Amino acid sequence: MHLAYPAVLSALLFGTGLYGILARRNAILVLMAVELMLNAVNLNLVAFDVWLRDRLHAGQALTLFTVAVAAAEIGIGLAIVLAVYRNRGSSDLDRLRDTAEHPDGPDDGPDGPYDGPGGLPDGRPDPTGTLPSGRTGGTRPRGAAA
Repeated sequence: MHLAYPAVLSALLFGTGLYGILARRNAILVLMAVELMLNAVNLNLVAFDVWLRDRLHAGQALTLFTVAVAAAEIGIGLAIVLAVYRNRGSSDLDRLRDTAEHPDGPDDGPDGPYDGPGGLPDGRPDPTGTLPSGRTGGTRPRGAAA
């Protein structure tokens, strides 16, 4: 068999997967497109392994490794998508991107996350009572001049 047949099929599969990643907005369909791309790579690995007549069958061994990685990736990816769907009610990627938390959100003051009671960025009280700038936490109202 000629090498061109599996190479063309692999290119078509990879192109379809790439289009699926760029055009789709549903997270599950994007995961399916990633799987298409991985299968295209696997087809190339096996085809070149047969074409080169490698005695170690390195292409087939690497294909088994990529299948195992793809199975783990799809398991973790589906678990994340299901958790996001339960919390937000949608797996639409555009809606998830719009509802992401931004580091410069409305809770941050002019001095960053240290401005206010608490002391540490995660809200725990600072055991020393001082902040990295030398001020004590929560001693002035927000927006007041230093």
